[in-house]
Amino acid sequence: MTRRILNSILLVAAIVLFAGFVSFFAVLTDYFFNYSESQLSTQTKLVAQAVENEGMSYFDNLDANEARITLIAADGTVLFDTQSDASTMENHSEREEFIEAVKTGSGSASRNSSTLTERMLYHAQKLSDGSVLRLATSQASVLSLVMGMTYPVVIILIIALVLSAILASRLAKHIVKPLNELDLDKPLENDAYEELSPLLGRVERQHRQIESQLRQLRRRKEEWDAVVGNMNEGIVLLGSNNTILGVNRSAAKILDAHEDCNGNDFITICRNVNVLGLLERAARGEKAECIECFKTREYQISASTVQGVSGAQGVVLMFFDVTDRMNAEQMRREFTANVSHELKTPLHTISGSAEILKNGIVEPEDMPRFIDRIFTESQRMITLVDDIIGLSKLDEGEGDAPHTDLCLGDIALDVAERLKQGADAKHVSVNVLGDEGQMLGIRPLIFELVFNLCDNAIKYNRDGGTVDITITDSKESTAITVADTGIGIPLESQKRVFERFYRVDKSHSKEIGGTGLGLSIVKHVARLHDATISLSSTLGVGTSITIDFPKG
Repeated sequence: MTRRILNSILLVAAIVLFAGFVSFFAVLTDYFFNYSESQLSTQTKLVAQAVENEGMSYFDNLDANEARITLIAADGTVLFDTQSDASTMENHSEREEFIEAVKTGSGSASRNSSTLTERMLYHAQKLSDGSVLRLATSQASVLSLVMGMTYPVVIILIIALVLSAILASRLAKHIVKPLNELDLDKPLENDAYEELSPLLGRVERQHRQIESQLRQLRRRKEEWDAVVGNMNEGIVLLGSNNTILGVNRSAAKILDAHEDCNGNDFITICRNVNVLGLLERAARGEKAECIECFKTREYQISASTVQGVSGAQGVVLMFFDVTDRMNAEQMRREFTANVSHELKTPLHTISGSAEILKNGIVEPEDMPRFIDRIFTESQRMITLVDDIIGLSKLDEGEGDAPHTDLCLGDIALDVAERLKQGADAKHVSVNVLGDEGQMLGIRPLIFELVFNLCDNAIKYNRDGGTVDITITDSKESTAITVADTGIGIPLESQKRVFERFYRVDKSHSKEIGGTGLGLSIVKHVARLHDATISLSSTLGVGTSITIDFPKG
């Protein structure tokens, strides 16, 4: 702006200077010409008067260096001339000043020289005898005057322009300074030009309007963050051409993207072909859903179109974590298949044995064996059903029963007493060691936990082996460890032994009557008591399982 003001002032100064010089020169030239003509007229009258008084003798010894004097007869013949021989001069009857003097008594004329650098002025006066006296003088032409004044004029112009530039620069800075010092954050507090008051008032109104809009935007953003930002479900809002308009924290975590990726193309944070296909289908107005895996988690992804207030169309992507549901469905399918399989085998055995007895094709001495088989399989079914019912109760929230003070050592002794008969049958010794183990818990569930651990330790032990139940009591926790000298668990199966119906060796497990649900019940009871489970096992050496119950 300063440069524009400076240039404008310099241009105006240059125009004014040029116009001033032209006007001054025109007035001066006109005055000079008029003055010269007036002087020549006066001189002509004086010479004419002298010639009237003295006659031709006036011209004797006349020094007329400044003007040329010519005496012309009434017929135009030159009688006398101060610069040329009159006899050789042409007739002047056709000259303008001669004709006018003859008619009116005086006449004047001016003629330019051939070089255009001089101008000749003529003034004629009619004498009493009819002759005409003419005076002529040379005068510089306009072009000659202009050429003669060029140098001083240029010098003056340069000086004037330099002074104008200096003054214009200072003036421009002085004009712009108040504008540069305007505080647009507080427009009405500025002490600037009065002409700027309407502008500053409008800026103040726009400030208030912008601040109001910013407050609304901040409030909406806070609402977005409060409602959408903390949702477990991932949300991505896309505009035209799949430009990202908003990503909540969950979606950014799922897609491993930054929350400040607004304005980028969606493909920069997700290159999954199926998800990109959802966007194309949603853009066509179709229902678009799919299930994809991100970072070992399963997500149900739904895409739907949204219409903005301005008519612009966008797409909303929703990410629902269905990992637990998928796992639960998978576990339910496996559980149903396992229960069906586990019940079908004893039922076939019972049905087959009963059919043989019914048809009377069994020898009397073989009947006890068939009856024992029916009893054994029915007991196995009862145990299986009891375990399934127990797990169902745990799943349905039986763990919500009130916690009471327990002595883990007393429960271990009770379990050892109940399993004594089975242990003696395998020549396995059961030892309860360590502290009393005071804790808070649900007694029936803790009893079931200890019973299942000890029962497995006896069933999968070798003849003549041992089972040590050790209770450890500390300020932070109470722990129970059941260690046996049995067959052990392979390393690849140690992470799965707590799954429902999982058996390391199914054929061997059936021989000893296991249902595959014991350790699954142990895991559920431990989880209900916020306990941790640790397992250590070596094939052919034995297995040790520790349950650590936190206090408080």
